[in-house]
Amino acid sequence: MIEKIEITQRFNFKRLNRHYECFTIDFTNKNAYYQISERGSGDKFLEESSLCDDSWIDILVDLRRKMTSKIYALTDDKIDKFLYEFDNLKLFEDFKSEKFSYFEKIELVYSCNVVIYSTDGYESYSFKNNFPREWISFGELLNDIFGFDVLHLNYQRQLATPLFHDVRKEGVYLNDKMLKIKAIEFGHYRCAPYELPNPRLIINFENQSIDGYIDKKLSEDDENLILNLLEKYHVYMWIFEEYHRKSRARDPDDLEGYDWYFEIVFEGNVIWHIFGYNDYPDTYVHLAREIMDITGMDLLEINTISDGDLSLFEKFGKEILSNS
Repeated sequence: MIEKIEITQRFNFKRLNRHYECFTIDFTNKNAYYQISERGSGDKFLEESSLCDDSWIDILVDLRRKMTSKIYALTDDKIDKFLYEFDNLKLFEDFKSEKFSYFEKIELVYSCNVVIYSTDGYESYSFKNNFPREWISFGELLNDIFGFDVLHLNYQRQLATPLFHDVRKEGVYLNDKMLKIKAIEFGHYRCAPYELPNPRLIINFENQSIDGYIDKKLSEDDENLILNLLEKYHVYMWIFEEYHRKSRARDPDDLEGYDWYFEIVFEGNVIWHIFGYNDYPDTYVHLAREIMDITGMDLLEINTISDGDLSLFEKFGKEILSNS
């Protein structure tokens, strides 16, 4: 029999703005509560300048606002209803977990870990993109029991993950329609000695501007070139683990070197976001080299990557691109 369920969710926005939470449902004691909340900088870096888009701020503020010390009481009827419907969902039947750790070299906009404790022991399930088939139904069940959106399904619609979107090599789709890009932001910064994260490049497709290392009007040729590069080097796919083989194969030489982030905002304020701790997706270096050839500038700053790491990026990136 199930005794307790812990649902840990992580939301990563704009470099240092993160939200971690754990909602615990304790059937033995007939209650539910938030067990942990924020990790990191709190509101310190919430207000930032020179951003390509601030649609994430309302999400983050609301996530933090919903954190409460309230204890939700569970009646026997609610427990029976929940356990009956949860069993019928078969939420994790034939489910394959993804890697999940408190600290990762490459982190995504959303990740989740569910631990189910029973009289026989416990089972743990982790995912970032491989959502359980009935995850939305599970969220609706939780909303029915507790009266609020425990899984934040409303905001999940604004995140470019496979829960509501189809992420492909050529773009992000919603209901078979490829979403147009509103803006792109890239940042790369030293973490030792500490450097405050700031955007290095902001490309605004609506205002037709490029700011940062390059300051110019965005032309139609520029726009087509950027879109072609994103597709050519599978950038939209960077959120998937098959593009993190190098990071799993070898730790970077300088673990206190440089951090980075890359964000794309689509129409409807749909957010695609990834950031890393001195490590990168497998085709990052190949993209960086072509950008260097085009602009004459090391915009993605691969000069900070060691020769040993570069050779692995060359290997893994070439394998991916040659099979596409």
